[in-house]
Amino acid sequence: MQAPEPHRGGPLAGVRILDLSSVVMGPFATQILAQLGAEVIKLEAPEGDNMRHVGPMKHAGMGPIFLHANQGKRSIVLDLKHPQGREAGERLALGCDVLISNVRPQALARLGLDDASLRPRHPRLIHVSCCGFDPQGPYAQRPAYDDLIQGATGLPWLMQRHGSPEPRYAPVTLADRLTGLHAVYAVTAALYARSVSGLGQAVVVPMFEAMSQFVLGDHLAGQSYEPPLGEAGYARLLTPHRKPYATLDGHLGVLIYNDKHWRHFFQAIGRPDMLEDPRFASHGARAQHIDAVYAEVARLMQQRSTHEWRQLLDAADVPNMPINTPADLLHDPHLRATGFVRETVHPSEGMLHSLRNPTRWSATPLDDRPAHAPQLGEHTHELLLEAGYSAAAAAALMAGGACGRPHPFLQD
Repeated sequence: MQAPEPHRGGPLAGVRILDLSSVVMGPFATQILAQLGAEVIKLEAPEGDNMRHVGPMKHAGMGPIFLHANQGKRSIVLDLKHPQGREAGERLALGCDVLISNVRPQALARLGLDDASLRPRHPRLIHVSCCGFDPQGPYAQRPAYDDLIQGATGLPWLMQRHGSPEPRYAPVTLADRLTGLHAVYAVTAALYARSVSGLGQAVVVPMFEAMSQFVLGDHLAGQSYEPPLGEAGYARLLTPHRKPYATLDGHLGVLIYNDKHWRHFFQAIGRPDMLEDPRFASHGARAQHIDAVYAEVARLMQQRSTHEWRQLLDAADVPNMPINTPADLLHDPHLRATGFVRETVHPSEGMLHSLRNPTRWSATPLDDRPAHAPQLGEHTHELLLEAGYSAAAAAALMAGGACGRPHPFLQD
């Protein structure tokens, strides 16, 4: 068994988190918290986090999404339906500063790991429940997954309005990851509140409400008023012409946004007369005629190569960026120069491209040492010892089924 990692630095150094989450939303949140210096204990069922099993992968249970969302955590396997496994889970929770889960609240209550069960014994605990819907609403008991929340908050409708032939989901786990970011600030704000009051609290982070805030902030538009002043939808974001522009030999991302940009753009292409067109004269006029404005830019962009446009637009200080693939990002010169993308060696998976936390801290810099995603139950024995079990009791617990079937890598 691997020795415990040495103490890691960062603004959350010294904070201990019990992570009962799985798939993407919770693990993404606790990944960030781990990168900020928290010690994260990932409690997994005997079958492991579902994302362990989504390939491609070199070894069973070590899929790429799991590897990227669980770096720097320690894994303990407990069967929380087993009486001794449930007792061990409670011991772990009582020794942590934060418990974060995306287990349905009613299931968490049955396991005795809900806030009401733990609060009397651990008043300083910060209990964060990442759930589908606010428990005070009629959807509280409904299942919630990224696709369902995207649909319920209007993403497929927006995609179709934007030009898709039919409603579509965004091809990223947008609801999961957005809600995960809400969970990160919930934890950090609750830690600050505890530093003032001395007491923990329960925090609910619901996906439906988080995504509704995200979508409506852009697209409530005329429906903001009562009576309404118009339909929902931000026209600039919904025009079908808002897309990468086709050039002579590819595509380019260009956003000619403010008056200065437009003036420089028309000067650069030798068409300063275009500024006399009332549709281009002001920000308000461009917003009103956004379809025609973007269509004209699209026509002009087809007249030069991508390289020619990049040189011309950079010289004119007009915002533009290449249209990358995910593979392109691995070799992006900026991401390489900042160290955001780097190569690390995983103990079982070998060389991996890994992603650093995107933030920088002056007084509490993040620990830059490689941190690896754990094998299933890799740290079960050592974490049971830290929870107060003797070596013999920990071995008996593991042998007695409270940790599921034994795994080869659990052995010394």
